[in-house]
Amino acid sequence: MDAAGVGAAQSKSQRAYRFIKGRIANQDFTPGYRLVLGSIAKELDMSVVPVREAIRQLEAEGLVTFERNVGAHVSMVDDASYRFSMQTLSFLEGTATALAARRLTADDLRRARQVNDLMVETLDHFDPRSFTALNHEFHAILFAPCANPRLLELVNAEWARLGNLRDSTFSFVPGRAAESVREHAEIVTLIEQGAPLGEIEMTARRHRSATLDAYLTHEHPDEALGLPNF
Repeated sequence: MDAAGVGAAQSKSQRAYRFIKGRIANQDFTPGYRLVLGSIAKELDMSVVPVREAIRQLEAEGLVTFERNVGAHVSMVDDASYRFSMQTLSFLEGTATALAARRLTADDLRRARQVNDLMVETLDHFDPRSFTALNHEFHAILFAPCANPRLLELVNAEWARLGNLRDSTFSFVPGRAAESVREHAEIVTLIEQGAPLGEIEMTARRHRSATLDAYLTHEHPDEALGLPNF
């Protein structure tokens, strides 16, 4: 296959990847949903080969599970995996936010505050899914300028995994939302003031782990008592 052919195959694979991942994110493909490669390929007007490649990529991200003689299905909600992803993200995202801090422009920080203001406005008529989407947008603004592409890849993979594991943590602990936006403002202020990167990193980590604390307190109160403070 020549270079043009390879590029076309990769393009189809990525189109299939975005299609399936988008359906999972929108809850059209719910946990346990069987992914029939032939049906997806027909809907996208392509062969099953790029769809199979997309499935492999999604499997590597933990969004899809493939079983021999059974096929592929959307990964089930896994409470333990959710906890591990939140713990992992507290470290990864905290570091990425700190590494990005000095590269953020005044316009970036203004956009972050605007998104956080929108989150505040939603508190009176709370919609967990919309709040979570804005929450992702806020954090993405802060960690996007991180110069370490591998770290960014890991952060985005954990965000994607969380999106599949739980529609929104805030559905379980809506009271956490008001605390979350206050912590957002604190992180932005630290960045604006040029605070030490270690302080920015630890504040971002505590912000993430506080959401996990709230979830565990609600769902597993006995276990939450012994949760380490990251």
